[in-house]
Amino acid sequence: MFKPTLILSLLYGALFGAAYAEPDLRNTEAQLVKSLQAINNNRLDIALNEVDSLLRANPNFKLAQLVKGDVLMAHAGVINNFGSAAKAPQDKIEDLRDEARVRLQRVLSQSDARLKPRFLWQMDAQQKYALVVDTSRSTMFVYENVGGEPRYVTDFYVTIGKLGTEKFSSGDQRTPIGVYFVKAKLPKKQLADMYGNGAYPLSYPNEWDRRNKRAGSGIWLHGTPSDTYSRPPRASNGCVVLANDDLDKLAPYLQIDLTPVIITNQMDWETENDQNEHANLQQEVEQWRKDWESLDTTAYLQHYAPDFSTESMDYRAWSQQKQQVNSAKTWIKLGLSNVSMFTYPGQPNMAVVDFEQDYSSSNLSNRMKKRQYWIKQDNRWKIIYEGAS
Repeated sequence: MFKPTLILSLLYGALFGAAYAEPDLRNTEAQLVKSLQAINNNRLDIALNEVDSLLRANPNFKLAQLVKGDVLMAHAGVINNFGSAAKAPQDKIEDLRDEARVRLQRVLSQSDARLKPRFLWQMDAQQKYALVVDTSRSTMFVYENVGGEPRYVTDFYVTIGKLGTEKFSSGDQRTPIGVYFVKAKLPKKQLADMYGNGAYPLSYPNEWDRRNKRAGSGIWLHGTPSDTYSRPPRASNGCVVLANDDLDKLAPYLQIDLTPVIITNQMDWETENDQNEHANLQQEVEQWRKDWESLDTTAYLQHYAPDFSTESMDYRAWSQQKQQVNSAKTWIKLGLSNVSMFTYPGQPNMAVVDFEQDYSSSNLSNRMKKRQYWIKQDNRWKIIYEGAS
């Protein structure tokens, strides 16, 4: 018969699979993993010391509470499963098992921080940081803008919607996939306890969502209730949720109306082809600017896809309007600044381009922030949506 301590070691060892590495003990998550590794190595004394230390700092960490309970039950000789407490709800145990597995994978996987995510082709000078949420790994990556290029800073464990991703309708408990921006900061004193230390609403639904008739609202980055350290990987109503201390650490990286939050089903890294396509798109944007400035309306309209639309016009109406407007002008000058380019998750041939547009002509001048969605059709980048951002 197996000894209880060996049974516990076997139960927790199954969480590791083939992956094993010595964690970098810089944070709460890594300390949890050290405790789990000690169990895997049948060193319950070390495991108990680690989890006790963890709970002193985070007494509401339910997963750590479960691990401590299992270690104590193994010492008492009554362990037979992960989460062996009498009458423990099986669904809650499975949630905690999922959290343990995800946190192990996060710490033990050796991702190369030098790699550039393919979504961040170009950050504008005002955007100090960008966030990429990899829902498959329950991980939010933070990148700093260094001369327009992203540089890895840190990452956090996050919770997403109960029913996963690909949000389509209100109340479907799914997290949207797409390119969004932080729109506001809601302080703790204005919120119910379930939102924790604060909340940052995102720009869902965006222009692409509305074009595809995706509904709903209220997708936020927010914290956890005061009696909860963290939540399982899939436990929100669609929001992206962080532990309160992680939300506090994230706050300095967020700029209202500037910080992009790209939510994807899986992180993809930049390839040489991405670099080439980025260069191609930069050239197309510049040629679009020149063709508009030249008053060559025919050449200008060739940059727009046949299924182009704004919030109120299709391609035909847009074409007629531009021909009419440009015919009344004798000259146009057009300047673009603070250009950013982000590829769209799940849409490998689409990119969101934002910029500040400085427009002047013989009879009108204005300055505005503009957003375009470019899509590659017939081996050429064309605009499928355009509007104010």
